[in-house]
Amino acid sequence: MDYTEFKDQITEDLKEFFSERGNEMDVSINTVNKLNDSYEALTVKPMDGNIGVNIPISKFYDQLEGGKEYDDVVGKVIDVIDKGLENKPDIDTASLTDYSQMKEKLAMEVVSSKTNAEMLDKIPHENIEDMAVVYRFVLQSDEEGRASILVTNQMLDAMGVTHDQLRQDALENAPKLKPLVISGMSEVMMELVGIEQAEMMGIVPVDPKDEQMYVATVPDKVHGAGVLAYKDFLEQAAERAGGDFFIIPSSIHELLIVPDNGQMDLSSLESMVKEVNATQVAPEDKLTDSVYHYDSREKIFELGEKFVERQALQNAREEHDPDKEMRDSLDEKSSVLGDLEAKKEETARAPKKETVDRGTRSKGGEAI
Repeated sequence: MDYTEFKDQITEDLKEFFSERGNEMDVSINTVNKLNDSYEALTVKPMDGNIGVNIPISKFYDQLEGGKEYDDVVGKVIDVIDKGLENKPDIDTASLTDYSQMKEKLAMEVVSSKTNAEMLDKIPHENIEDMAVVYRFVLQSDEEGRASILVTNQMLDAMGVTHDQLRQDALENAPKLKPLVISGMSEVMMELVGIEQAEMMGIVPVDPKDEQMYVATVPDKVHGAGVLAYKDFLEQAAERAGGDFFIIPSSIHELLIVPDNGQMDLSSLESMVKEVNATQVAPEDKLTDSVYHYDSREKIFELGEKFVERQALQNAREEHDPDKEMRDSLDEKSSVLGDLEAKKEETARAPKKETVDRGTRSKGGEAI
């Protein structure tokens, strides 16, 4: 049975199964377009409902190709569908078109502009270097599951909302819905492995000022890289980093903050990002292979390579500035004059010594 035959056969078998069980279901094969990922899905939803489940159909065909019996694969698909329908979020579908309610559920997400170029044509977004900020309505995010809706241009038009209004409301509501969390890497590692295991591995608490890396995300650690778009994120990160810093895009779920204190250079960080993305990060979770830099004095966020170019250009201008020698000379003269003025003032403030009249000295009360 090839892939096309498998899709046709399982679609018909599922329709028959649910009908015999007394559940009339709409079963179809659809392409699901997601940020960072698109896949062919088996879509199942009640005939009288708007919310169903999407199952990546290719994964189950792989099981068949791997030697599983067809009936066993169908049974597994049914289990996944039942569980999905049972745990689907209880959503008031009427509220989905009411922006006055939905805007309180607005969150922001950061994704790769290049990877998602086709989808970005259909959704409201802002560009930040080679990344894009997009928007989601978070319907559910708890231990039972997560559900969200990506905001599209079509959705905004139907709601009668402008792109600018969406952005302003997201900047206001996203930090409330998903607050920024910045933690030291040692703190994160201890949380992941537990205190006892951390001690066995030699991981010990580090004074916050001595941390060499920080993790920025949100409490549920889902789409946490969106904090990059928060109004005061860069300032808060600079405060924790003690000034300028690099940003490593760990994934769409978190960012790594590395203080620009001379311990790590751009080339090393770029190599690290590419290796980790290639070996440790799932394709659907990847952000970019770039490294970014924030200049806390100039308030400039930019690609790391742009930062290096800007610094080189600035140094070159200073070295070839024909007026630099004159300014340095004037600065030196000003410094000398300042020192002289300071000494003059110091002398003026010093207490005066008693003077002696050399022309009239006395001895025994008589002038001599």
